[in-house]
Amino acid sequence: MESILTKYANLLVHYCLEIKENDWLYISSTTLGEPLVKEVYRMAVRAGAHVETDLAFAERGRIFLEEAGEEQIRTVSPFHQQAMETFNAYLYIRAPFNLREDQNVAPGKLKARQQAMAPVHKTYFERTATRDLKRNLCQFPTQAAAQEAGMSLEEYEFFVFDACKLLEADPVRSWKNVRKAQQQVVDLLNQRTDIRYLGDGIDIRFNTAGRTWINSDGQTNMPSGEVYTSPVEDSVNGTVHFSYPAVYMGHEVEGVTLWVKDGLVEKWEALRGKSFLDEVFQIPGARHFGEAAIGTNYGIRQFTKNILFDEKIGGTIHMAIGQSYLQTGGKNQSTVHWDMIGDMSNGGSIFADGEKIYENGRFLFLDQPLN
Repeated sequence: MESILTKYANLLVHYCLEIKENDWLYISSTTLGEPLVKEVYRMAVRAGAHVETDLAFAERGRIFLEEAGEEQIRTVSPFHQQAMETFNAYLYIRAPFNLREDQNVAPGKLKARQQAMAPVHKTYFERTATRDLKRNLCQFPTQAAAQEAGMSLEEYEFFVFDACKLLEADPVRSWKNVRKAQQQVVDLLNQRTDIRYLGDGIDIRFNTAGRTWINSDGQTNMPSGEVYTSPVEDSVNGTVHFSYPAVYMGHEVEGVTLWVKDGLVEKWEALRGKSFLDEVFQIPGARHFGEAAIGTNYGIRQFTKNILFDEKIGGTIHMAIGQSYLQTGGKNQSTVHWDMIGDMSNGGSIFADGEKIYENGRFLFLDQPLN
């Protein structure tokens, strides 16, 4: 474990965040993530960085939301705000105690807290879009995450470390190879503007004129393996069915189907959890799309109810309702960014300017398949 965590820290500090001397790094996690936090701290200090940490204890968020009054709900931590405004790097290490901790919190309090945090989130999105704030989201294996994935903790540790390529001799080189391979995909997509996803329950089109497809190579998410953009807001038309469960803020919704006209989600259905979907679609900006993407990590083969991994599954597409990515040219604003995933591995196709470029979960134009 110590050797793996040292490799993990090296990957996060030197490849993902590219920490330089005198950088200010903010690390956020829980007390369960301490083993990885300690190694990242060691590596970053050794690189000459100034490091601050925030480690949440069990149920801190739930206790706050249940006990806080209106003034407390509206108050943003001055340190967190300063970090988002002035620090050079931000690392969020997921290490959950309980993935359903906030599930029964009053929706009104959650909404009020989201509204209070909106200006800080706006700063975060603006700075990460230009990499003025270098950020990375990663995972430390915990029992809660393992149970959610349907694995033992030992199995889940192997899953996480393997997905991050930490079992390979040189993880940094491996991720640079991913970057090189995926660049062929974004180079082609950035020359096209009319995109169509066609599959089981999926027939949806969108335009990307003036938008940029991004090569997600592990620097902002670890692991990664996707290419993504923000569609022109009023260009999305059709129907999209998400065959994988959609998990957001501790709520699980299954069998989501969306009907979209001129960028607006006009109708929605779900086999389970529709009432939560109804609530989310009341939030400003949530009925427009902020992202359209294609998962390219064929090393992730199991759905784990963790979007950090699931949206990268090779042979899938995902679309996110809500907040756009500024680095892609997206303009939609929302406190929501909820990724939903559809399977394309059995008969799915993607067309770009009328040309079929993808079939049964694989790109057709590559000399060597992505892996």
